[in-house]
Amino acid sequence: MKLLMTYSSSDGLDKLLNHPQFKVEVHSKPTPEKFAELIPAYEGLLIRSEVKVTKEIMDAAKNLKLIVRAGTGVDNIDKAYATQKGIVVMNVPGGNTVSACEQALSLLLATARNTPQAHASVKAGNWEKEKFMGTELHGKTLGLIGMGRIGKEVALRMKAFEMKVIAYDPFLTQEYAKSIGVELSTLEEIYANADFISLHTPLNEQTKYLINKDSLAKMKPGMRIINCARGGIVDEKALYDALKSGHIKAAALDVFEKEPLAKDSPLLELENIILTPHLGASTEEAQVKIATESSDMIIDFFTKGIIRNAVNMPSVDMETYKKINPYLDLAEKIGSLQCQMIEGGIKEVEILYAGEVANFNVGTITPAFLKGLLSPVLDVRVNFVNAAFIAKERGIKIKETKTSETQDYSSLITAKVISEKSQLVISGTVFSRQFPRIVSMKNLGIDVIPQGCMIILDNMDRPGMVGKLGMLLGSNGINIASMQVGRDKVGGKALTIINIDVCASEEILKKIAEIDGIANVKMVEL
Repeated sequence: MKLLMTYSSSDGLDKLLNHPQFKVEVHSKPTPEKFAELIPAYEGLLIRSEVKVTKEIMDAAKNLKLIVRAGTGVDNIDKAYATQKGIVVMNVPGGNTVSACEQALSLLLATARNTPQAHASVKAGNWEKEKFMGTELHGKTLGLIGMGRIGKEVALRMKAFEMKVIAYDPFLTQEYAKSIGVELSTLEEIYANADFISLHTPLNEQTKYLINKDSLAKMKPGMRIINCARGGIVDEKALYDALKSGHIKAAALDVFEKEPLAKDSPLLELENIILTPHLGASTEEAQVKIATESSDMIIDFFTKGIIRNAVNMPSVDMETYKKINPYLDLAEKIGSLQCQMIEGGIKEVEILYAGEVANFNVGTITPAFLKGLLSPVLDVRVNFVNAAFIAKERGIKIKETKTSETQDYSSLITAKVISEKSQLVISGTVFSRQFPRIVSMKNLGIDVIPQGCMIILDNMDRPGMVGKLGMLLGSNGINIASMQVGRDKVGGKALTIINIDVCASEEILKKIAEIDGIANVKMVEL
């Protein structure tokens, strides 16, 4: 079995390198041309972030069965095309949790005591004690935005400094927060009350430029900000202005919107910012942990057929995967819908499998639902393998029920999500064994294709409502792909779901909400 490794460090790979069934060849950081020339000879690929696995590379990879990313992020791999080509993509989540946590702590401490600036001053021959007056952490308030694995580890450690830890996470329950000694807060409360903010959230549509001109203006004067999560969460221009004005006392960034950081970045002009070159996972221990797990995953895959930490398929054999794939797609989209619609920290999930789908091993379908439910709000990659573990780790109860009986449909998946504020029930099926449909939401029957941009609204069943919606969207240049209405009775409550070609802006959604007879408006994207 031939494996290609695109980096030179062999620490932690002893088991793989010494295994009699594997021949590992190292070509460190090959150019795209060299990569395409090399790859046809290999069945397995072990990479870090420096190498991109593109469509062109995979087209050349005639024998490739497995790509293992020695780390968490898989943005450098075309996952969709890998799935199309039947190539399993695995990553190693969690191996850098402690290292990333400690990097955030080191930067937090450095901003409190101006350590890098003082070091540079002494090396320049100065002795400026008063210039580098710092602040204690004891008694201060730390605001954490994002409470996944890394955020949790930061919270536990900073409590040892006797800091008050408050946190925002849309899926964090009061019960779970209390169990780790954290006070659940809103973003507005964190901005107003925290002395330090540390970011530990994923980068997505909701968190892009979360720290911007407006949010910075709401922060307590003298705030210190640390970002070891993802570049793009912080609007670097807005941060520059806030640091320049002195409203934000200091900042420390380990990640940037574009890496490496441009040599002409205005951030480099500032003395009250600490900049490091994405060192979150750069420890000997993290690299060895990641390499050891990568080695085990490769050996298990090729010798036992075991799939672990796959990001583009569940852990099942390919024949079964082909049969359940439409249900995996349906379940993930139901989960994503639930995530985007429900409010409050999620406490419990109940999933009912009815009809033919109940004959499958639903343990492979539930993770797809949880992946859709959790992915948008966590700072770790959620995949089919780790979704259930992450849900339980966050205190979410999961209940699965199977029944052979069902009405109207040969198979039906019904998911009920219970949060601290509300509950939401969505049902879906698969038509012709390949086309997912949402057939019930909020106990109202519908028939909706779960894809793309969708406007979901609660309204009264009145004449002219559909026309008003169509006119408003059309006048704003938005084409309607389909519109479905479910109602409890004539003139009663109704649910309207509109599939549109491009997502509507907040301004358009506000105009829709102003139409008489419309109660709630949500924009979701699948």
